Amino acid sequence: MNFIILLITFILMEGATWFIHKYIMHGLLWTLHHDHHDHSTEGPFEKNDYFFVIFALPAIALIYFGSLNHFNYLFYIGLAITLYGMAYFFVHDIFIHQRIKYLANTQNPYLLAIRRAHKQHHKHLGKEEGECFGFLYVPMKYFKMYYKKNK
Repeated sequence: MNFIILLITFILMEGATWFIHKYIMHGLLWTLHHDHHDHSTEGPFEKNDYFFVIFALPAIALIYFGSLNHFNYLFYIGLAITLYGMAYFFVHDIFIHQRIKYLANTQNPYLLAIRRAHKQHHKHLGKEEGECFGFLYVPMKYFKMYYKKNK
């Protein structure tokens, strides 16, 4: 049962990420997110990196309180959020934005589709004409674009 809670929470995080990204990061907290789009910050860190802390705090609290209660469902929800955050870091920051040069020359259609969808997202600053606010879900048009090239 705990694995099911973890898996469902991880999957639901994609929808939560889409909503938070579109309506909060491109809305109320645009002041923290805009430097990720316009690259106005010098150095290795952006104001946008504060979101790692913002999203880590509830995960840490859930893991902590879940562990106090015999590792109940709260622990596994917090663990799923943490695992999603780790996936986000590795795929978004390392693979897509190449903060650490890794998989720069991949030919994997799924990874190329993720990179392309994110590039399309960065094409627009506003949420109205923006697209691809999610993270792991790639619209089929991008996946098909690279799948056909590899055949």
